[in-house]
Amino acid sequence: MFGKKIVIVDYDMGNTYSISNSLEFLGYRSSVSRDYDEIKDADALILPGVGSFYEAMQKIKFFGLKEILRDSALVDKKPILGICLGMQIMAQNGEESGVSEGLGFFDASVKLLDVKSNPLPHVGFNSIEVLKKEPLFTKIDSDTHFYFDHSFEMVCNEDIVGSITLYEKEIVASVQKDNIFATQFHPEKSQTSGLKLLRGFLNYMESYNA
Repeated sequence: MFGKKIVIVDYDMGNTYSISNSLEFLGYRSSVSRDYDEIKDADALILPGVGSFYEAMQKIKFFGLKEILRDSALVDKKPILGICLGMQIMAQNGEESGVSEGLGFFDASVKLLDVKSNPLPHVGFNSIEVLKKEPLFTKIDSDTHFYFDHSFEMVCNEDIVGSITLYEKEIVASVQKDNIFATQFHPEKSQTSGLKLLRGFLNYMESYNA
């Protein structure tokens, strides 16, 4: 397990410490890096994120990460997991602070949550409904709770939706397509349930790189 190279992508906007600790608890070492060669050589990538879509994409461009992330995910087909804002910037575009271009991994847009009664941001533990068990939710059932903290949502075709949650309306909780996975919630803050989800991603990485 320690032989696998997992890189948590560092663009100054992610909860990297908690993710690294979660991976270590599961028996995997990881590095937090924005180095081109480290990302290029990784067996899997995790793209975290806390903050605004616009600022995240500005940071990714500033650090010269956009091309290597796109190549890793779309050309080299590395297993990659986006978390919260890391999921949102995988869309084609986002509307926070004006329309910004995303990484374009998914045919999707990120829009302000259209809720009338519930407060924004959407913060706290919410249950999910699992739509696709493999590979992230293999050992996770519907009604399991995960920790959310966001004001914007991904709007996309239902064929890539892995799970949903209810916050006055149905919200996309996770998406997946081929080697690319992402969660709107924070597995690293979701206790045992989050560890199970990370284990699902790591098991996929192991089988993908076998």
